[in-house]
Amino acid sequence: MSRDGLVFVVDDDVSVRRSLGVLIRSVGLESEVFASAQAFLDHPLPDRPCCLVLDLRLPGPSGLDLQLALLKRTRPIPIVFISGHGDVPITARAMKGGAIDFLSKPFNDQDLLDAVQRALAKDRQARVEAAERAVIERHIQTLTPRERQVMLLVVRGLLNKQIAGELGAAEKTIKIHRGRMMQKMAAGSVAELVRMTEKLGLSPA
Repeated sequence: MSRDGLVFVVDDDVSVRRSLGVLIRSVGLESEVFASAQAFLDHPLPDRPCCLVLDLRLPGPSGLDLQLALLKRTRPIPIVFISGHGDVPITARAMKGGAIDFLSKPFNDQDLLDAVQRALAKDRQARVEAAERAVIERHIQTLTPRERQVMLLVVRGLLNKQIAGELGAAEKTIKIHRGRMMQKMAAGSVAELVRMTEKLGLSPA
């Protein structure tokens, strides 16, 4: 079991917060607890893998309200819902919002720990992908407007001659732009370049 991770617990029941904190720390993970959704929202998220164990019913904003607020952030964190009052529509809404799991109280300790590990694994992967996108974005920012045009035409599968026709330029000039673009993007092949643009959601059209 990975010991790299921080688990937040939001529950208005002090005994639940205490017991979950002990359980989470028992497997080597760090834990921070909050009594309300607002208290959690007022707390800055650390730059490290983390997840949230969240009660559905809370004073003030509910667990679902908190889920919605987090989805609007640049990097929403994975959520494991816990509740003694869940029903099918609410569970479906939570899962549709991207929850990792929805556990009904009382739940098995191992089920919660397994869900927490899945949530942390998802956040680690999201952080890796975000870092990769940031590198690609920095590379793209080094491109001239013409090199960017060439890049988008290359990922469409056009040859140098076709790109020259599209842009009204000489094929030799396009070859130079293409070489510089591939070098700046640190792309070893067109396939790699395509994967880069896909990670950013850039349309080749």
